[in-house]
Amino acid sequence: MRLALLLLAVCAAAHADDAISPDRPDFTNGPDVMAAGRFQVETSGAWQRDAATRLRSTPTLLRLGVDHDLELRLETDGALRQRNPSASGRGDLAVGFKWQMQDGDEAKPGLGWLFEVQTPTGSGPFKGHGLRPGLNFLAQWELPAGYSLGTMAGVFIDRNDNDQRYTGALLSASLGIPLGEKLHGFAEIAGQQIASARNGGNVVTAGTGLAWQLTSDAQLDTAVFRGLNHNTPDWAWTIGLSLRF
Repeated sequence: MRLALLLLAVCAAAHADDAISPDRPDFTNGPDVMAAGRFQVETSGAWQRDAATRLRSTPTLLRLGVDHDLELRLETDGALRQRNPSASGRGDLAVGFKWQMQDGDEAKPGLGWLFEVQTPTGSGPFKGHGLRPGLNFLAQWELPAGYSLGTMAGVFIDRNDNDQRYTGALLSASLGIPLGEKLHGFAEIAGQQIASARNGGNVVTAGTGLAWQLTSDAQLDTAVFRGLNHNTPDWAWTIGLSLRF
């Protein structure tokens, strides 16, 4: 009887420590995956602007744990509305998986791989050309005093405005900043796209934001991003909610 009670207490404590860990609001994805049988919704509203153009979207990510080190993913920019020029539609759907190849701790980083394929399922000007695969390597280090450092490096295949296939890259780093028991922030630099000028050029941002853990299975977040070159929207802002089931 005592052994059973002890095991229940240990399991309850472990569950309490297993807080929700969304892949937002920063651009950099972490290597952590959903536990087998757990499902998570990460949804948001997002706005971006530059001197002339405005864009609203509803980015959403669905994650399903299928093994202790593997999750399946569906991701989309959702409903989009643009001003100057005016356009509306829905974003393409990306399907993929994340594999966590190494758990992280104070002695070693967490490591993982993220593979996704963008599919031409959107509408209007937001529909892409053909299947566009991408592969990202993810790493995260636990630093002293509750800080963390996440990095993401990847390659992708896309098509330009002339429907010509090209290969691009991305590279980002995000510093996690503890601000309290339930509150943390981040500061990030991200090359969201590294490509030649004829293929859209480089898209580079600096970002910062906050995430508030409402419960062990819910998080509210917000973030703002500043474009660092002429190919990138001047400003972007998001507010999101993540729920785990």
